[in-house]
Amino acid sequence: MATTIRTRTSSNGHSHGNGGGLLVNLRLLGLLLLLLLQLGQLAYSLETQNQNTQKQLNLWPMPKHVNYSTSTLFIPSHFHLITQYADVSSILKDAFASLLTLINLPRATANNSKSKSPLLLLQGLNVVVSSTNEQLQYGVDESYHLSIPQPDPSKPLYAYLQANTVYGALHGLQTFSQLCRFNSKTKTVELNRAPWTIIDEPRFSYRGLLIDTSRHYLPLPVIKSVIDSMAYAKLNVLHWHIVDTQSFPLEIPSYPKLWNGAYSNSERYTIADATEIVSYAQRQGINVLAEIDVPGHAGSWGVGYPSLWPSKDCQEPLDVSNEFTFKLIDGILSDFKKIFKFKFVHLGGDEVNTSCWRTTPHIRKWLRRNGMNGSEAYQYFVLRAQRIALSHGFEIVNWEETFNNFGKKLSRQTVVHNWLGGGVAQKAVAAGLRCIVSNQDKWYLDHLDALWQDFYSNEPLTNITNPNQQKLVIGGEVCMWGEHIDASDIQQTIWPRAAAAAERLWTPYDKLAKDPREVTGRLAHFRCLLNERGIAAAPLAGPGRVAPEEPGSCYQQ
Repeated sequence: MATTIRTRTSSNGHSHGNGGGLLVNLRLLGLLLLLLLQLGQLAYSLETQNQNTQKQLNLWPMPKHVNYSTSTLFIPSHFHLITQYADVSSILKDAFASLLTLINLPRATANNSKSKSPLLLLQGLNVVVSSTNEQLQYGVDESYHLSIPQPDPSKPLYAYLQANTVYGALHGLQTFSQLCRFNSKTKTVELNRAPWTIIDEPRFSYRGLLIDTSRHYLPLPVIKSVIDSMAYAKLNVLHWHIVDTQSFPLEIPSYPKLWNGAYSNSERYTIADATEIVSYAQRQGINVLAEIDVPGHAGSWGVGYPSLWPSKDCQEPLDVSNEFTFKLIDGILSDFKKIFKFKFVHLGGDEVNTSCWRTTPHIRKWLRRNGMNGSEAYQYFVLRAQRIALSHGFEIVNWEETFNNFGKKLSRQTVVHNWLGGGVAQKAVAAGLRCIVSNQDKWYLDHLDALWQDFYSNEPLTNITNPNQQKLVIGGEVCMWGEHIDASDIQQTIWPRAAAAAERLWTPYDKLAKDPREVTGRLAHFRCLLNERGIAAAPLAGPGRVAPEEPGSCYQQ
């Protein structure tokens, strides 16, 4: 750190004093220079220490506040949960049972309950949850306070986890799991650097990951594995792009022929499957955002109901002139309301080419009768679909084209989903609408040339300085489009790049590294942790979905 010294002269520009005074002043100046140099070195040391702390702590994403020391504790085989929380749905109990597996406690064969240093045994985890409300919705309190105190010879040692909701407690358990490491030499589970104090909460309430089950079907165990991995990184919204042009794999009881558009009978999701996915995600603090992408990405709908197509040879967008189109959308959203508990539904609205409408005789006649051109009919379709969603109690997410084309006409309950590039979030919040950031040049996982460093550096609040407008950016989402992704390669395409975005969305802005190189070691450690937990995360070196270049440690790849 460079230190600049500025000296002042008297107001008339002359130096003060005589020769003896000059010598004293020179000595004082020397002492002052030395003091300033030492202060500069101290400031540099503190800054370096803070940077080194960020590098050395193997926590991902980095919590809001962390304090720790140097003691090592051991997790005994009888490590247990203590709580007065009602836990009606057994969410906390099941999460604690999973925690024991995550920290490799079943592998610990040494009888550390008879350790020579019994005071270093962490006997259990005391969890206090303030609210008994287990409803998971957008904006739920996800904060937690985790403390592991200094050993006291007079009493057993316990860790303490306090949260306002069970979902905050789940995040605390994930953080606790990262403090523990299995020592293969001693056959014990260690918790290093105790005592700990961690106070944490997310920066953004919406931290999403999109999966696409239309381009390739993803079996239920694969989707559950993705949900598991999201929880490890504290992502909290699974955006399920269920259907698209290529296939319609979901059962819709109101219109049972829709899933005739699936690739095959075995590549389908029943209502029970969808309900199971929602429940599985909810128990890990993850909402499921369901999407039907209308009117432009819906060619598969017409396999079961051909009247939805403008014509057999021109199948998209959905027929805007046909009342059955909107009756069917109403039926889908009515069924969605019984399955998907998130308050938002995604209605798509992107990449709409209206040429089919303009070239199909009966639709062209309808346009003329209603005094509309193609773009006006596009607006009519989107706004009518929005009204249907609102009638079912949903708030709406639409891709950014709807805002770019007719933003002022959108429902004020619309969330604009940015994907094409920068600057859209700034315009959307200036118009008073909420926004989700997923700009494709930074946060599209199917772009295999995109580096994790770019995922880490992508800032959702770029050029948004007004605090009220900043609040309208509800978060961000990384997108795993499925054209070249299936069950065989999805996880190594998602991770570790999605984790880089996850820290951007969780960690306070002032705690984020200005240079992604500062977090390389910590992210590499998290990637290896994912591998240990059965998540096929790819190496950091290179772009997305690369293989290891040569033999070596996981931590060096």
